[in-house]
Amino acid sequence: MSDYAPQPADKFTFGLWTVGWPANDPFGVATRAPLDPVESVHRLAELGAYGVTFHDDDLLATEPDRDRAIERFRKALAETGLKVPMATTNLFTHPVFKDGGLTSNDRDVRRYALRKVRRNIDLAAELGAETYVVWGGREGAESDAAKDVRAALARYKEGLDLLADYVVEKGYSLRFALEPKPNEPRGDILLPTIGHALGFISQLARPEMFGLNPEVGHEQMAGLNFVHGISQALWQGKLFHIDLNGQHGPKYDQDLIFGHGDLKSAFFLVDLLENGGYDGPRHFDYKPLRTEDSADVWVSAAANMRTYLILKEKARKYREDPEVAEALAASRVPDLSTPTLAPGETFDDVLNDEFDLDAAAERGYHFTRLNQLALEHLLGVR
Repeated sequence: MSDYAPQPADKFTFGLWTVGWPANDPFGVATRAPLDPVESVHRLAELGAYGVTFHDDDLLATEPDRDRAIERFRKALAETGLKVPMATTNLFTHPVFKDGGLTSNDRDVRRYALRKVRRNIDLAAELGAETYVVWGGREGAESDAAKDVRAALARYKEGLDLLADYVVEKGYSLRFALEPKPNEPRGDILLPTIGHALGFISQLARPEMFGLNPEVGHEQMAGLNFVHGISQALWQGKLFHIDLNGQHGPKYDQDLIFGHGDLKSAFFLVDLLENGGYDGPRHFDYKPLRTEDSADVWVSAAANMRTYLILKEKARKYREDPEVAEALAASRVPDLSTPTLAPGETFDDVLNDEFDLDAAAERGYHFTRLNQLALEHLLGVR
């Protein structure tokens, strides 16, 4: 691979809200004009993307009539062949959601939120989506006095159970993916990490219908290792979707181009996704820099895909390197896949081991060499 040209088979997808972000922030107005979703569909198809995703409100960026907006969107999908693998609902922009949607203290707001989600679930199913993401960006609080979190979690469960029942009743082939995030825009968001979300899913009436949509930046905002989090989600069979972007540590949500944050983590993430059994979309949830013009938007979209493909090739070469294989063996990395008890053994057999404690304590694991080999592949000198 020399040109790193993306193909639909790579399953690269983008949200309309990513390339369509007009670059407004809490301290400044937009620096780019609103982008027609139809243009986004055509431009992403030209760049080699596989699909496009949306919040319900994203479709209304330049066409306020919902029916007309959906009709134009459908036509663009048909013309380009782009898929809609995932959809979601905006329960955070309108002032009515200032205290949340499914967990608002106001019961009328919670009921309105359910109606809004249900309406977009119908559209998502019609467009062939397989995953419905639930991001609770306003589900939280700024003060512990303002929210009974136990009651909020009960209402969250109630809402998601109702939506899952609706999907089953309609016969839709949709499953839900919860998207954890620790903070921003709320001071503290419910289900802030992968671990919180996995624990919550176990309490739902239909846990088999719920998994995760983790995002690079969200987990890194909490100071956590994203590769470890994705490994656990894969291990538990709960990685339904993934959001790729870049982040510089535990600060505000930056939504950088994938790889433009922690590059080493991005390398190991791509290695995991390509070799760990994940076959879903590689979805880019990023924002073009506020400094960029409308033409640069498409440069940034292409950069996400190109970076992923570069890292994919480097991960392949890393895996094929005989010296890496020898270093992995020396570090006993493959040995971890061997069960601690052999077939037929019992706990009592462990008691009969001959074990030289001092000799085992003196053995090194040679991780420095292994880490250096990975770094040299990433730097392109191997």
